[in-house]
Amino acid sequence: MNSAIILVDHGSRLPESNALLDEVALALTRRFPDRFTIVEPAHMDIAEPSIATAYNRCIARGASHLIICPYFLGPGKHWTSDIPRLAAAAQVHHPGTTYHVTATLGLDDLMLDLLAKRIGE
Repeated sequence: MNSAIILVDHGSRLPESNALLDEVALALTRRFPDRFTIVEPAHMDIAEPSIATAYNRCIARGASHLIICPYFLGPGKHWTSDIPRLAAAAQVHHPGTTYHVTATLGLDDLMLDLLAKRIGE
């Protein structure tokens, strides 16, 4: 099964904010080239690409299983309701594909390290 990653954030009217998710997707691919060969960004609202667009791009690149990773700190309506609904709607157009929505970033020792780093800057 060829898997792909869709990183999902909220989306913004600020182009630099949306561009950051593009950079994260590219950095993930570069850092883990053997694990993540197909990584696409997606935004919940306001900006493209949408989850449907990213899903289509992943399928066009040869994926059959999509791992949808919310780029959110904590669980909320987007994670519990919106992302699963939008992913299911995208899957309808690609019979035979599967998807899984991961947990949000949440609390992790690495997040604490990052917070300490930012505080120290």
